[in-house]
Amino acid sequence: MPAYKDPAKGTWYVSFYYVNWKGERERKLKRGFSTKREALEFEREFLQQKTADLTMTFEAFVKIYIEDMKNRIRQHTWKTKTSIIEGKLLPYFKDKKCQKLPRKM
Repeated sequence: MPAYKDPAKGTWYVSFYYVNWKGERERKLKRGFSTKREALEFEREFLQQKTADLTMTFEAFVKIYIEDMKNRIRQHTWKTKTSIIEGKLLPYFKDKKCQKLPRKM
């Protein structure tokens, strides 16, 4: 999908459609990117999150997990989880695709 330049503000924006969890087609519009690359990167990451595609990197999956779980568990439990994720998992699996991760350890 293309990114567009807003001539009035001099910034970039993306506008695209995606299918939500109900199967309905929705439009997404996000403005205010300083470069075209940032706009296209946002679109790519957004679509990966919405499609639950296993070709996303482990780091992108962790971001989704953090947004989902942070408000569900107690603060002390969350600190333990983040120390394990950041200290032990991300250094090794950050750039690997989720489909390439080992199933059993």
